[in-house]
Formats: sequence, structure tokens, C-alpha cells
Amino acid sequence: VVNNNAAAVMLAVNTLARDGEVITSRGELIEIGGSFRIPDVIETSEARLVETGTTNRTRVADYAKAITPNTRILLKVHPSNFRIVGFTEAPAREELVALARERGLVAMEDLGSGTLVKLAALGLPDEPTVQEALAAGMDLVTFSGDKLLGGPQAGILCGRADLIARMKQNPLYRALRIGKLPLAALEATLRLYWDEATAISHVPVLIMLGLTPAELRKRARQLAKRLSKFPGVSADPIETTGYAGGGSLPEVALPDWAVALRVEGMLPDDLHAELRIGDPSVVGRVSEGTVLLHLRTINLNQFDAIEAALAQLLS
Repeated sequence: VVNNNAAAVMLAVNTLARDGEVITSRGELIEIGGSFRIPDVIETSEARLVETGTTNRTRVADYAKAITPNTRILLKVHPSNFRIVGFTEAPAREELVALARERGLVAMEDLGSGTLVKLAALGLPDEPTVQEALAAGMDLVTFSGDKLLGGPQAGILCGRADLIARMKQNPLYRALRIGKLPLAALEATLRLYWDEATAISHVPVLIMLGLTPAELRKRARQLAKRLSKFPGVSADPIETTGYAGGGSLPEVALPDWAVALRVEGMLPDDLHAELRIGDPSVVGRVSEGTVLLHLRTINLNQFDAIEAALAQLLS
């Protein structure tokens, strides 16, 4: 475990392909949060990136053609924050694994925002799970401990014990390793995943993703009623759309309900700013002349805090 997924990729590449080559598809040369790019991470890891295939179509034969005596890793990168649609093709994991075995190379997959549960159970389009990548034979899989997993920021490396042992011996590991407090938080989160039903009912991000429109509508009406009691305040439940964000589930629109909040005599941007700097801080979204408080990301036990924050602002 290291401090984020970019660090996980960096440690793996530096350990297993330093001064060698890493082959990946042109359609998977992604840019992740903070303008960090896969080519830059690999270059900083002291390996050479070899691009193969095209933006929309890459076959296993393209990987095979690109292999040289200096090749060390065949890298598959999950496009977790974008989609290429239409006339597309990509090799299956099993094809890359077979090629890597044949040529004595490491098959590695960067899942980005990794998940340990099937999202179809929450009514969402499925994302590849860590278990599926390992079961397909990937030698090494990297993913984030936050985002869809729901823990603290971290980068996790799973796979062959001999490869993990080599990375632990790399001096770079000490610079990239996670601290004790986030490690404890990650352990507590992962314990919930021993039972999938427990994870779905206890991990906050999974709870939020699994909320139904009916439940969200009910909550929006309850919160709007509580906030409307203040003089000069308009609070209306409205149907809207949300997104997971964080490089997760691109283009997956989540049916949502929000409370549209207005305060007489205040511009929406000013209202939003005052709510953010209040105690407790309330973060919403300004849209079409109103401040929206999305119920998918508000727990029932936070209604009192929101009401208190508005009362403080008005006073």
C-alpha cells in the first residue's frame, strides 16, 4: 500500500521495468486528477513508454508487434474518467496475460478507481473488479483506496507475491508508503468487505450510490420543510441529476433530488459562500439562480447541522 494510485504505478514500473520498456495502448494514455499523465508517471519511473495500436482500436497483435528485448511490462489502463465509443476494440485481459506468459513479461493492469463489489447490485453499470482482474491472470493490479472503494486516499498493489516482495525492497517504497493513520482507516474499510452486503450497507460511497430516487425525493421533502420555516427563506425539493465524480463512472448520470435554497436579499453565490465558511460548513452547488443541496450526499443525521448552519447565517 502506498499513498495513491499514481505512486502505485510508479513503484511498480520503477521496480520491474527500470531502464526497460512498458507497452500500452494509445487509447489508454489517460490523464488522471491534477493533470498527472500516465506517460509522465512512466517516464518519471525511469522506464520508456511504447505506444501501440490506435486511439480507438488496439489488438493483442499490436502489443506483440511492439515487443523488443527491452520490454518488461504489458500495461492495461482502465479509462475510469472517460469513454471512447463507436468503432472500438481492445484486447481482453486474458489475451494480454497469455502474451505476457509466452514472452516472459509482466502483465499489469491499472484499474484506477478500483472496486471490490459488483456495482450492478446498486443498479449501476458494472465496473471491472479487482478480483476479476486477478482471476484473469494479471500479475499485478493497481487501484485507489478511496473513490469507489470508499476508504482513505491510498494506492494498492495486488498480485504475485514475488513481485510485491521486490517492490517492498525498492528504496522508493519508503518515500511513497502510506502513513499509519490512513493505513488504519484503510484496514477498517477493507474489513467491511469480508461480506459484500455489509460493505454495501456501511461504506458511505456505496450507500450514496445505492440510494433510490424515491428515497431521495422523500429526504428532499423533509429537508425542504425544515429549512422553509425560516423567514425570508425559500426551500423547494427539485428533481435533478448527479455524477459520481472522482474519476469514477464517467457518463453515468445518477437520478437525484436536491433542495433549491434561496434567501431573500442574497445572491446565490453569496449565499453559497456564506454556507461554506459557516460552522458547520455546508457545501452545495450554484445552478440557475439557486443553491442546490444534493440529498444523495447528505445523511439523515446531518439535517440538524444544515438547519443550524442556516440559522447561524440568518442571525
